[in-house]
Amino acid sequence: MIIDVHTHIVPEHFPDVGSRSAGAKWPVMEHTEPAQANVMYEGRNFRTVLDRCWDTARRVLEMPDQGVDRQVLSPMPRLLNYDLGEGDALDLARYINETIVKMIEDEPERFYGLGAVPLHHAEASTRELQNIKDMGLLGVEVQTNIAGANLGDPEFRPFLKQAERLGLSIFSHAQNPTFNDRIVGQEGANSVGFPVENAFAMAGVITGRVLEECPDLRICFSHGGGTGVQLLPRMHNQWSNGGALRELLPKSPMDYARQAYYDDVVFDNTTLRYLIDMVGVSQIVVGSDYPFGGNFRFEVSPNSEFEAIGLTVEEREAIGSKNALRFLGIEG
Repeated sequence: MIIDVHTHIVPEHFPDVGSRSAGAKWPVMEHTEPAQANVMYEGRNFRTVLDRCWDTARRVLEMPDQGVDRQVLSPMPRLLNYDLGEGDALDLARYINETIVKMIEDEPERFYGLGAVPLHHAEASTRELQNIKDMGLLGVEVQTNIAGANLGDPEFRPFLKQAERLGLSIFSHAQNPTFNDRIVGQEGANSVGFPVENAFAMAGVITGRVLEECPDLRICFSHGGGTGVQLLPRMHNQWSNGGALRELLPKSPMDYARQAYYDDVVFDNTTLRYLIDMVGVSQIVVGSDYPFGGNFRFEVSPNSEFEAIGLTVEEREAIGSKNALRFLGIEG
C-alpha cells in the first residue's frame, strides 16, 4: 500500500464574505469554466485550479496513474490565511476542515485528513485543536512561518504541547518566504525560497527546543525538509564543539532531526538517498504535492523511485505506508 501524505484540497466554493471585516482578503472561487476555477484574493488570481482539488471521484480515478492507494488531504497552504482577524480566520479554517471531512466521508477507505487552524491567533488555535480531533481529523497543516514568526518560538509552545497531548500530527509546509527581497525572478519563490523556508522551519523547531520539550510530537516537514537536512552536519559540528548550541540542546541537532518526518518530494533520487541516509528510513513518507507541483508523481511512481535507489522490501513497506500511519497516529 502507498499512502501519499502530501496532497492538497481547495473547496469548490467559499461562503460569501458578507459583512466580514476580512473584506477582499477573504478567498473567492471564480469558476471560469466547467471543472476549473480561479482562487481570488483582493481581486487577483492567486492560482487557477482544476476540479481534482475538490472532486473526490476524480482524485480516486487518478490515483492508479500516480501509483498511490490513499491520500492525506490538507489545505492548499495559501488558504491558511495568517492575515485575517480571529473570528474570520476561525470561520474560514472551520469551513475548510468541514470540506475535508466531507471529502473523507465520500471515500473513507481512500482519504485521511489534516485540517487548518489560524495559528497567528495562537490561543484560539490551541483551543481549536480539540474540535479538530472531535471532527476525526488527524492533525493540522501549518505554514513554515506564522506571519513571519517561527514555529519554534515560545508563543506557539502551548499549541504544540496540546497537539502532542491530543495525539495530533503537524505537517509543516513552505509558504510566504520571509526574504523575498533576496529572491530573483518570479519562480524563485517556489524553487529557492520554499526549500530555504523549510530549512528555517526545521532549524527553528530544533533550536527552539520543540523536540526536546515535546518528544512525542509528530511533525513532518514538506519537500524533504528543503535545504535543512543538508545543513545538519554543520549544526552537529557546531554542537559538538560546545558553545551556545551545546548549552541550549542536550542532544545533537542530528538526533532531534531524526525524531521528525520528511516527505520524499525532492525530485531527485540521489537527494532522496541522502535524505534517507541522514534521518533514517523510518522517518520518510511518500508525498506528491498533488494536485499541484507539476505533478511529478504522474511521471515517477513511488515504486519506481524505490526500485531506483535499491530499497529492500521492508524499506519499501516502511516508506510506502508504515511510516505514514505512524506519523498520523494510526499505527505503530
